[in-house]
Amino acid sequence: MRDLWKLDQYQAILAVPFGRIGVVHDGSGLQRLDFLPPDTALHIQPHPLLDELCEQLECYWQVPAFRFELPYTLQGTAHQLNVWREISGIPSGSVRRYGDIARKIASAPRAVGQACGRNPLPLLIPCHRVVGSAGALGGFNSGRNGFDWLPVKRWLLRHEGVIAGE
Repeated sequence: MRDLWKLDQYQAILAVPFGRIGVVHDGSGLQRLDFLPPDTALHIQPHPLLDELCEQLECYWQVPAFRFELPYTLQGTAHQLNVWREISGIPSGSVRRYGDIARKIASAPRAVGQACGRNPLPLLIPCHRVVGSAGALGGFNSGRNGFDWLPVKRWLLRHEGVIAGE
């Protein structure tokens, strides 16, 4: 399973409260943040962008309402970019339903969910703040690399005070 990640693609693998994140950047902006299992080996290639990411992540862990201000580059379809733009506007401590976003951008809830699942920058583009109807959490990170990342979504929503701790 570990071979799926090609760990050398990451300029950094950082420890976060719920595991690890792999970071890909092009020197001027972030391109991807991937959730990785907690036992993934840490490393970081020195770069000012990674230093700033680490500082802002620490702020977010301390203050859940912290708003990330980092340069990034997104590549996706017009629909995906539209969904990600909507998600970017959801403030910490709030959630939106897939259907609400779908109505706002003239799409379908399933298509919104698929775009959320392909979000290359979770945390910065907070797809964890998009939930299903009738109190359901919905999916998260489209089961990338064969893992269930829903516990990470729960952790983030608890951290932001949206759902009660267990």
